[in-house]
Amino acid sequence: MTQDAARRSGPGRLLSGALWNALGRGLPLLLALALTPWLLQLMGIERWGLFTLALAVLGVMGVLDLGVGAALTRALSERMADAGAEEQAALVRAAIAVLALVGLAGAALVWAAIPWLTTRLLNIPPALQEEGAAALAILALAIPLVVVNAALWGVLAAYQRFAAANLVTVPVNLLYYLGPLATLLVWQSLVPVMIALLLCRLVNTLSYAWLIGRDLPSFWRGRPRLSLAAPLLSIGGWITLAALIGQALLYADRFVIGALLSLQDVAHYATPLDLIIRFWILPVAVAQALLPAMAAAYRGLPAATAELLRRGGLIILALVFPAALIVGAAAEALLALWLGRDFAASAAPVLALFAVGILFSCFAYAPNALLEAIGRPDVTARFVLAQALVFIPASVAAVAWGGITAAAALWSMRVAVDALGKLFFAARLYPAAAPAASALLPPLLAGGAVLALLTLLPGPGWRMAAALAGLLVLAPLLWRALSAEERAILRNPRSWPGLMRIRP
Repeated sequence: MTQDAARRSGPGRLLSGALWNALGRGLPLLLALALTPWLLQLMGIERWGLFTLALAVLGVMGVLDLGVGAALTRALSERMADAGAEEQAALVRAAIAVLALVGLAGAALVWAAIPWLTTRLLNIPPALQEEGAAALAILALAIPLVVVNAALWGVLAAYQRFAAANLVTVPVNLLYYLGPLATLLVWQSLVPVMIALLLCRLVNTLSYAWLIGRDLPSFWRGRPRLSLAAPLLSIGGWITLAALIGQALLYADRFVIGALLSLQDVAHYATPLDLIIRFWILPVAVAQALLPAMAAAYRGLPAATAELLRRGGLIILALVFPAALIVGAAAEALLALWLGRDFAASAAPVLALFAVGILFSCFAYAPNALLEAIGRPDVTARFVLAQALVFIPASVAAVAWGGITAAAALWSMRVAVDALGKLFFAARLYPAAAPAASALLPPLLAGGAVLALLTLLPGPGWRMAAALAGLLVLAPLLWRALSAEERAILRNPRSWPGLMRIRP
């Protein structure tokens, strides 16, 4: 078991998995950004609005996965060396069966609500109501596929099949945007668009199931025993609760701003926030690779697990800090280039403040992965609930007192508390990780301080000078957080492939 866990927790697996996950998420996003203007032009503003609302319904129903995907990754990774293939396959069948039933119930709920959605809740023009109802009905069929895909991905992540999973996911996700574009060139209707999206989801599900069948041939045999899913639902329930509260914290501000200020202020706040949280692609890619490795190693290899936390945190800091630094130093120029000078004049201070918070928000994924791996997502859920109880009322006061700038500053303060708190709990509940947490704290705090300084400087020249100085400050702190073996390898570029072979 120890040898298998050591192999699975090595730096090569972590770096490879993070890279594949980043490509799998990043390439479709780039295509989506490029195709959005064409889709908007072909659909027209009203169909486009209906299209985005329909996808929002599908996204909301995604919470029906009940956290089982991550819980399944943890359970399989922890038991892989001890449990036989039959036992693993039985657990997978149970999880998929439960989620399929939940997904079907969600689809039925959406189907029943379609008349109310199209005629009462959503302000759909009468001419589009019939088309909208048909489109929602078709998209509802994708809900079980979306929910089951979470469990299938959890299995592939447990087996660390990130390369194969992303190689089949990327083409399907590209078709997720190219398919609607192709149908709109022939039919001016959302119905074939939704059919194309449904087929993409189906292909995604079948490709995941095929990949799992290669590792677990017995996955296809036997009846599901639903009782086996009970522990997954227990852990997954805490993960889901934390995610739901996190979503409430993410979106509460814009509703408060809309109630106390104006829709224009909502746009000046929400647009920079929606832009900056695209950075989450990077830590999610790392965390998806961390979870199975940590779950496999935390019982028998505490030192290797601590190393995973340290390496994962350093990778996130190294990837996110330079990008956040550019955004913080050139917020107004970037927004002016994207949305015009008038918009940038109001939204740039908000974006610069978000750049401070995004470093902490992204970093939090590393200790969060450790808390999930050791089976303590309940701590995360309770901690996020405490944040909601404090920061949602504080957000009302901040907006009333200082407008959207104060709200952005409070958001960055909250995610800093979230990151530092999760790092504290990870070190407290898993003492072997305490040295890794101590090594990560100086570069994290220094990076946050540099980004905060940028928000106080008067002009672009000063901010660019401070950004360069910030890089000079953070680089030695990151270097100090490396192990002696890692430093020796990095000093010699010819030996860089040795990073993949360092023993945990």
